[in-house]
Amino acid sequence: MINFTQSEEDNMRAIVTVVGIDKVGIIAGVCNTLAEHEINVLDIKQTIVDDFFNMIMIVDITDKDFKSISVELNKLGTKLGVTIQIQHESIFTSMHRI
Repeated sequence: MINFTQSEEDNMRAIVTVVGIDKVGIIAGVCNTLAEHEINVLDIKQTIVDDFFNMIMIVDITDKDFKSISVELNKLGTKLGVTIQIQHESIFTSMHRI
């Protein structure tokens, strides 16, 4: 049996979405930026339809500065020519309920 010092409920998760024209370096750029902030990627899914890139990630942002991460991802998106958004999981879930 594995014992955790912190329950899943204490973890703060966020959803990162990336959309744009496919090009080399998008996944690497996003993952490197997250790694620089010591953010763990919990799950990732990406697809490419024709030349359109779409990626969604679930990340653990427990004890992280959400605002600075958001600013960094926005700058990266501009540099890569894609749209990158990060939202708290609870807000993302609330927005997508029917």
